[in-house]
Amino acid sequence: MDNLDKTLEKLGLSIKEKQVYKLILETGKIAPAFISRKTGINRTTVYSVANELKARGLVIEDLGGKTLYYLPAGDMEIEKILEMDKKRFAEKEQGLSDLKEVLKMIPQSTTFSVPKIRFIAEDDLEKYLYDATSRWIQSNLANDPTWWGFQDHTFVEKFKDWIVWFWKNAPKEVELKMFSNDSDIESQMASENIDRRQIRFWDGDGGITGTQWIIGSYIVQIVTAQKPFYLVEIHDSVMAHNLREVFKELWKSKAE
Repeated sequence: MDNLDKTLEKLGLSIKEKQVYKLILETGKIAPAFISRKTGINRTTVYSVANELKARGLVIEDLGGKTLYYLPAGDMEIEKILEMDKKRFAEKEQGLSDLKEVLKMIPQSTTFSVPKIRFIAEDDLEKYLYDATSRWIQSNLANDPTWWGFQDHTFVEKFKDWIVWFWKNAPKEVELKMFSNDSDIESQMASENIDRRQIRFWDGDGGITGTQWIIGSYIVQIVTAQKPFYLVEIHDSVMAHNLREVFKELWKSKAE
């Protein structure tokens, strides 16, 4: 590949664009019909390719006579293109810089909320619990150090090891206040002496058949009472805040 080919490659020209442009350079001035004959490219395609080269600033048109001719752009035209590209790049760079500053403010916003939802199937659920823990705790500490919600006792039966591991690693500020079913597994958990894990038994009809945690700006829903197990995680600070307030009031009312 010669120097011209390498240069045109850097400019991102397609094969046909390179063919047409090189022919225009060689002749200095050429009509579309002649380009078509010399390259074997359909005349309609020649017009399309030439228009793309014109848009790039590499080719100019001569419309002075009855026949249309293409000419290669000179030094002055190329210099104008360079100046325009520099200006566009500077504007884009400034725009991206401004966007970075706006994005920094989004986590602190209580009015801007873009929900992000993840679905985790049974085969990946246990690994996801371990992988997501540090992210959940980070959000926890940034919003409210308490995990609120309700928890189906079958979750504790299936993932007791993760629960024990969690409380061995959770920062001392983190605590849990949840409703659950009166069950044998909760009696066993009492022997683990996890004083920050506060469970109140739900006395409603039918019991609790699913798990829902409010962790910082996350809402985590888990089904383990039936197969297949699954987890749904919603990252939405507004929804999480409102649900947390509901559970705070519910926790207080159940204590009275």
